[in-house]
Amino acid sequence: MAVIVLLVALIALIVGPGLWVNGVMARYRLPKDRYARTGGETARLLLDSLGLRQVGTETTDAGDHYDPLDKVVRLSKSNFDGRSLTALTVAAHEVGHAIQDATGFKPLKWRTRLVRWARPIEKIGAGLLMAAPFSAALTRVPMIGLLTFFGGFLTLASGAVVHALTLPTEFDASFGRALPLVEQRGILRREDLGRAKRLLTAAALTYVAGALQSLLNIARWWAILRR
Repeated sequence: MAVIVLLVALIALIVGPGLWVNGVMARYRLPKDRYARTGGETARLLLDSLGLRQVGTETTDAGDHYDPLDKVVRLSKSNFDGRSLTALTVAAHEVGHAIQDATGFKPLKWRTRLVRWARPIEKIGAGLLMAAPFSAALTRVPMIGLLTFFGGFLTLASGAVVHALTLPTEFDASFGRALPLVEQRGILRREDLGRAKRLLTAAALTYVAGALQSLLNIARWWAILRR
């Protein structure tokens, strides 16, 4: 019984943050026409007001983010074209990352490097995990299979580490940049500021959900290899 309770608690810990983030984002997408400006227009307005006219804005299917290499704020179509509180707040959060980039915020630079390294490393980790049973069978040396497995496990776990290390950057973008900006520029209605804080927290915790999802992927690989 204790084992079942522990498993349920672990699943809740892993899945819970992602569900909360999605729930907050969905709640404030209504009403859809709460504001006159769209998320894309808001991002453009804020960037221009800060003298960041060289930073572009565009839609993406890869999730809301700021690309420090291409100098582009990318928003999902629903947030780029949307006029909801969620659309405007997410746009402001991503502009917060553009401000970090423009001011040489070092944690953003570190995160950019880490993310670029982590993606290929995670792929290598998945390959090593898949190869572990075959390497042990072909060499007939269980230790080689075990070493291959742990090598894959550690490289796959790098994704979780990278996501965890991005938290300071995300909270700075939300509360050190975006929130003061929308307050100073009068982007949001006063009664929406408390809701915007919840949205900005959710935007920052997106990476926590990503880190936990990485752990879930590791557990999935473990379950597959134990069969």
